Amino acid sequence: MNAPRAESHLLPEVRTRTAPDALLDALRQRFVSQFSTALVIREQHGRDESALSAPPPEAVVFAQSTQDVSDAVKLAAQYQVPVIPFGIGSSLEGHLLAVQGGISIDVSRMNQVLSIHAEDLTVTVQPGVTRKALNEAVKSTGLFFPIDPGADATLGGMSATRASGTNAVRYGTMRENVLALEVVTAQGEVIRTGTRAKKSSAGYDLTRLMVGSEGTLGVITEVTVKLYPLPEAVMAATCSFGSVADAVNATIQIIQMGVPIARCELLDANTVRIVNNYAKLTLPEQAMLLMEFHGSPAGVQEQVDTVQSIASDFGGKTFEWAATPEERTRLWTARHNAYFAAIQSRPGCRAISTDTCVPISRLADALLDCVSEANASGIPYFLVGHVGDGNFHMGYLIDPNSPTERDTAEQLNTQLVQRALQLGGTCTGEHGVGLHKIDFLVEEAGIGAIAMMRTIKKALDPDNIMNPGKIFLL
Repeated sequence: MNAPRAESHLLPEVRTRTAPDALLDALRQRFVSQFSTALVIREQHGRDESALSAPPPEAVVFAQSTQDVSDAVKLAAQYQVPVIPFGIGSSLEGHLLAVQGGISIDVSRMNQVLSIHAEDLTVTVQPGVTRKALNEAVKSTGLFFPIDPGADATLGGMSATRASGTNAVRYGTMRENVLALEVVTAQGEVIRTGTRAKKSSAGYDLTRLMVGSEGTLGVITEVTVKLYPLPEAVMAATCSFGSVADAVNATIQIIQMGVPIARCELLDANTVRIVNNYAKLTLPEQAMLLMEFHGSPAGVQEQVDTVQSIASDFGGKTFEWAATPEERTRLWTARHNAYFAAIQSRPGCRAISTDTCVPISRLADALLDCVSEANASGIPYFLVGHVGDGNFHMGYLIDPNSPTERDTAEQLNTQLVQRALQLGGTCTGEHGVGLHKIDFLVEEAGIGAIAMMRTIKKALDPDNIMNPGKIFLL
């Protein structure tokens, strides 16, 4: 596949469906102060953290209940006008862009924790609850929600994009942790999928269909997820290596040995330097693994001893431990801020950020070639990876006014994704498809699978009003 044009998915060649005055008047009458057509509000809801841009939605509805969402969707459906769900705006692949016009439904005010069932290790929340707010709400129960994509994303958005993050190597992704959903369909009907039971053989798995659908099949209005006991002991550590290859090969050995490591993150020397400058740290500016271990004191110590032994076999050195919550928080905050640290390292830049995931045994092959290509291009970059499960992120820092730099970054992105596919991996481990990876999904899944997805989409959303132009084009 040839490299996509820099803006190949920016404005797909489809009919933009303008919201008629009658719809805007009906929404204004129904929602009053919860409705806005102010340009600044629309622009806020018409961009995410991607380097893509498009005209903003024509209006924004601030939903405060499932009934609000249902009523807004019913009115939009009456006029066949698109609706785009909005949580906190932290997505990275253009998920929020109103490429066919329409209205944005902001669910951030639907931020209530509805029920905590500590004895069953489950919690039900509205979609605007963020992961940090959820953990604050359940901490007194001795439980926590482990999915941590870095950004303080909403549970609705995390479900819609099938998010994961730093803890996925031990606790899985949203796919494994969402038990049930409440969803408003394209017709405005409210349906429920799944239950709080740990398993079921009842009918089609509609929960898994909705998780990862990126708002193209419905608007999520409630989420029931699994909780986990807070570990008795937690230990974090950094370990520096002479090369990315050594760090990755140590990770592969750790995973293949069955060590139940909770987090295993990779930063290359370039990214460590960026993070040091931003967070005022003094980490050795070499390839580095940032790890965390959960369990009983004895179990954590056993994990630590095994990992230290493996790391030393691959030249790992300068193990530094963070045992207190304050020390761990400082390290993980620096890791989570790597994206913003990179942006600040080149003032005025935009980041073309991408991710892939490959089988763990092929991770070194994928990473080393990507780093080599980025260095040869001259484009500044950052590299972070949830390498414990074969997932990594590259961010290319471009001058937004330079078509040449954008084209170079897109070419690097294409080479990265195609390499992952050739190694048996996926075009996106956790960012989702959105606009930016539509072509890559075709290459990964094949025409037949895409046709099946389109059939599902047309059956559930015949007028194509649910976040149209994302994942694939109809």
